[in-house]
Order: sequence, then C-alpha cells, then structure tokens
Amino acid sequence: MSEVKIPYKIYLEESEMPTQWYNVRADMKNKPAPLLNPGTLEPMTLEELSQVFCTELAKQELDDTNAYIDIPEEIQKFYKMYRPAPLVRAYCLEEKLQTPAKIYYKFEGNNTSGSHKLNSAIAQAYYAKKQGLKGVTTETGAGQWGTALSMACAYLDLDCKVYMVKVSYEQKPFRREVMRTYGASVTPSPSETTEIGKKILAEHPGTTGSLGCAISEAVEVAVNTEGYRYVLGSVLSQVLLHQSIIGLEAKAAMDKYNITPDIIIGCAGGGSNLGGLISPFMGEKLRGEKDYRFIAVEPASCPSLTRGKYAYDFCDTGKVCPLAKMYTLGSGFIPSANHAGGLRYHGMSSTLSQLYDDGLMEARSVEQTAVFEAAQQFAKIEGILPAPESAHAIRVAIDEALKCKETGEEKTIMFGLTGTGYFDMVAYQRFNDGEMSDYIPSDEDLKPGFASLPDVHK
Repeated sequence: MSEVKIPYKIYLEESEMPTQWYNVRADMKNKPAPLLNPGTLEPMTLEELSQVFCTELAKQELDDTNAYIDIPEEIQKFYKMYRPAPLVRAYCLEEKLQTPAKIYYKFEGNNTSGSHKLNSAIAQAYYAKKQGLKGVTTETGAGQWGTALSMACAYLDLDCKVYMVKVSYEQKPFRREVMRTYGASVTPSPSETTEIGKKILAEHPGTTGSLGCAISEAVEVAVNTEGYRYVLGSVLSQVLLHQSIIGLEAKAAMDKYNITPDIIIGCAGGGSNLGGLISPFMGEKLRGEKDYRFIAVEPASCPSLTRGKYAYDFCDTGKVCPLAKMYTLGSGFIPSANHAGGLRYHGMSSTLSQLYDDGLMEARSVEQTAVFEAAQQFAKIEGILPAPESAHAIRVAIDEALKCKETGEEKTIMFGLTGTGYFDMVAYQRFNDGEMSDYIPSDEDLKPGFASLPDVHK
C-alpha cells in the first residue's frame, strides 16, 4: 500500500475545530506551585486575584482540576475569522536540507495582529466585557500582544491602555501605530506616568525597559482606575489554557493523517505559545499514552530556563504582582535590547517551569545571529518572513533536522511558527548590514537579578 501524500497545508474543517480548551495542569502529577500574595506570602485567593484580573479569568488561573473548559460561543465565532490555522509540511525546507526528517510547522500568523497572541486576547477581552468593565491595561514586548489586544478590544468596544517596552516602542513604530489605529493608547515603558515607572527610571537612568517594568506600570494603572482590570499576554496559566487551541488544532490535523511527531519545538519567553503548542501532546505523555520530546528554545541573552533558578519570584520589576514559583533570572534582571522582544522576560510560566523541573521537557538557548541566519534561510526557502521569536524554534528545528541527516534517522519534527516578522525590519536590517551582535550575560551579570529574589521558603 502506497504512502498517503501529505498536503503542503493541512486545514481542519470548521466542524472539526476544538470547542473546548485543554488544561494540562489537570493531568500533571506535580501541580504548579500556587501564586503567593506578596504581602502575606500565602496562596492567592479568588477574591484577591479578582482585584487585578477579571473574575472568570481568576477562576481559570486557579483551576488545576478541570481538564477541559468550554470555549464560549462568541469566542468560537471570533476564532472562525482566522482559524483554523494551517499545519504546514515544510517540503521545500526538507529538500534544501537534504534531511530524512519530516518537518511540520503550525503557522499562527494569518491574522492582522500577525501572531498567536490573538487567541488569548479575544478570550480576556470577552470576559472583561462580560463583567461590565470599561477597559483593560496591559504590557507588550515586541508588540504582538498589544496589537492583538487592541484588535480584540476594538471588536468588543473596550478601552485598551498598553505599556510597551521602550526599546520595542522605538524599534517597532509601525506595530505601535497598528495598536493606535485600533484605538489603544500606547506608552513607552518605563514612563513618568506611573509611580513605579518613575522609581525604575530613577534607579536605572536611560534603561531600555523590560516586560517586568511594563507589567508593573500596567498593573498600577489597572488597580487605581475604576472599571479596569489588568490582562497579561503570557506566563499565566489562563493564557496557556487559551493558547491550547494551537496544540489541539495541530494534534487534530496530525491525527487526520496518522502523523505522530517525535520532537515538538517552540520558542520560550513567558511560555504562552510553547505551552499552547505542546499542551495536548504533553497531556498524552503525562497520562502514559505516548512519548514525545519537547524542546523549549530561548535567547542566550535572556536564559531563564537554561541558567535561571527555580524559585519564587516577583512577576514584575516593580514587585507589585503576586509571586510565582518559576525558573527566573530575578525580577531585577534587565535583559539586553535583543531583537526578539517577546522573549525578553526574566521568568517562565509556572506550569512550564514545573514540567521542565520534572524532566518532561528540554531547554536550549541560542544566540541572536544564529537565529537570524535561520530566519533568513527559512524566508528564502519557505516563503514566510518569520518573527524573530519564532526564528528561535526554526533554528533548533533546522539543527535537529541536520542531526537526522547525519544519523539517517527519519524523525518527525514539529515547531511553532508564532507569527510573521514584517514589523521587525529594523532587526533584519541590522542583520543584513552585519551590525547585529550576540550578547551572553556572564555569571557576574546574572548576580544582581538573583540577588533580587525574595526570601521565600515554600
């Protein structure tokens, strides 16, 4: 019997789209450690979390028992504007590499925001609207999350206040303008508009900012503005829940053609796309049904998994958010101004941190110039200009495919292509002009961040 020819792009039918999100925590033997109140160091309650987040989202954040949660009909309707997203067989890349490996990527860039972030943005905006709020505040690194949230808020007629990491605000003016076009206000962070921003600027004059700084400012505005709540684009368990739509679709598409991946690769900043991509596959591994190799790829300039400490830490630089047990470089760590803005975060999702600590997932750090070499190679061969964040996964996918070439193993590799890089042309320009350099923090550089870790023994 001849082998079934796999299409270049596998799309699910509308009737095959998932109607529930998958909560991987339900199948984890070792649950992620609870968020702690920074004042009492006791686990955060629903009432406490609801002062910062929408109540329904706070419930999702605390839920580690329900494996499946229904996707509200209005969110399903919104998803259908740009989902299902294609699972693509990278035939051209396989041929160019002359590898026996089969390579697939789940492409999340087919929407105006240009990335996977819209999957959670619409969910969080929906619950804010349902609660009767006026608007939401948030942070954004490279701008994909801010762009996605501004789109979702425009769709639901909510106000949106975005604090954008200053270096990205300056490097990516066009993404900033997309947010403003959708009606969001965009402020470079750290700024003089908040007390925390002023304090950070006083302590770090001329800083290019970080996601930790921007989170602090957005939270301050949310808790001090009536009718507003804070929403976050990564890290939190609720975000990984919403992003499970990525992995659920990918698995359904693979099952349709009896494809089983050996290696699943995703870039890792706070953990949203990686957690979403691997969740249903990780669930099978946790239940003992199948085995997969998972690789988280992070920038060498901000190596929270590969060089961080597994400890309770503040999620933000201003130390106003709950404490999370995670792999972290310390909330006081200010990453270098690398061009993968969405990966410039000092910590990692508590869920992914627990899975990594349990040995269920690998982590690898890669340098910036090698990442852009892979991005350029992929653009030339597959015809999509990838986001710098996604290019981290591409780098390792290519490396794994070349290993298969050496060994002759016919492994199946899948990676997440989180979005497009058309608003990242300053980065590509620097690479093309030979002006891009690599920065790897020394152990001495990491000491101040580790010194900022709170003394929590739980």
